[in-house]
Amino acid sequence: MNPGWRILDFTQFEGSICYRRGRLIVQKDGESENVSVPLTQVAVILIGNQTSISGAVLTKLSEYDIALLVSNWRNIPLAGVMPWREHTRIGARQRAQSELSLPRRKSAWSRIVRAKILGQAATIAAFSSAASAELFELAKTVRSGDPENIEAQAARRYWHAISQQHKGFRREPGGGGGGLNSCLDYAYTVLRGHGIRAAVSAGLSGTLAVFHRGRDNPFALVDDLIEPFRPAVDAYVLDSGVQSGIDLALPEVRGELVAAVDATFRRTGETIPTVLTSFSQEYGLYVEGQRKTLEVPVWRGDVRASERY
Repeated sequence: MNPGWRILDFTQFEGSICYRRGRLIVQKDGESENVSVPLTQVAVILIGNQTSISGAVLTKLSEYDIALLVSNWRNIPLAGVMPWREHTRIGARQRAQSELSLPRRKSAWSRIVRAKILGQAATIAAFSSAASAELFELAKTVRSGDPENIEAQAARRYWHAISQQHKGFRREPGGGGGGLNSCLDYAYTVLRGHGIRAAVSAGLSGTLAVFHRGRDNPFALVDDLIEPFRPAVDAYVLDSGVQSGIDLALPEVRGELVAAVDATFRRTGETIPTVLTSFSQEYGLYVEGQRKTLEVPVWRGDVRASERY
C-alpha cells in the first residue's frame, strides 16, 4: 500500500489525539502507552464521538492536506474538515467553476453517469451476464444532463442483480444494522474522504457541483466526482465476502473495507485514490476551458480500467 494513502480510523476509539513534532500521538483511555504516526503517511482520518482531538492536530491536518471526517455512532459522517489549501490557480479555477455554462455542466454530468453505469455493468458481469449486458446498453442512452434519469434506472437494475446474488440484501443507504449495507456506507465514507482531499488538491470548491445540490452539503462536487469509482469499491467489498451478520465494529472488518477503497483501479497498477486525484485535476482543467470534453475514468472490472470513456 502506498504510505501516502494511509487511512486512520478512530470511529470506535475512546481516547485522545494530539500533535508532536510532525507526528500524531494517540493515547487510549486507561492506558499509559501511546502510539505515534507520522503525518506524512496519512491521507484521511475518521473519528467518532468518543475521540478528543486537539486544536494543534486540526491545524497540522490542514498543513499536511489531510481530510478529517467526523462520524456518529452508526459510522455515518456528520461533518468534514478540509484545508484552505493554497493553489496557484485557486481563484481563477473557482471562478471558472461558478461560471461554468449549463451545457458544459450537462455534458460533464452525462459522461460521469455513463462511466458509472459502465462500471456497474463490469461489477455485476461475474454473476449476472444478462443484467450486465442490459446496463451496457442502457449506458449508451444517456443524453446530455441525463434528462431521463438513466442513472436511477441503472441503479435499480444494478442493486436488484446484487440482491439476487446476495440473498436477503436490499440496498438502504444509511440504514445501519450491520452487514453489507453498513459496509458499503463505511467504504463510501472512506472514498468521500479521498474525494475531499483530491478536490482540495485541485483547487476546487466543494460547494460548486456538477449535479448534486443541497444547501447543507459542502462537498457536493466531491459526491459528483466519486460516482464513477463507486462500482469499483462495490466490487472489492462484494469480493471480500461480507456476510449479513458481520460486525463493522471489528477492526479487521474496517481494515478490509479501507483496503477495498485503496485497491487497484487500472491494469497499470494505479489505485482508486490515485485515479480520483488525477480525475479531480482533469475536472479543474475542464472548468477552465483547457479540456473540450471531460474524460472520465471507467472501471472495467478485473483491474482492466485503463480505458477512458
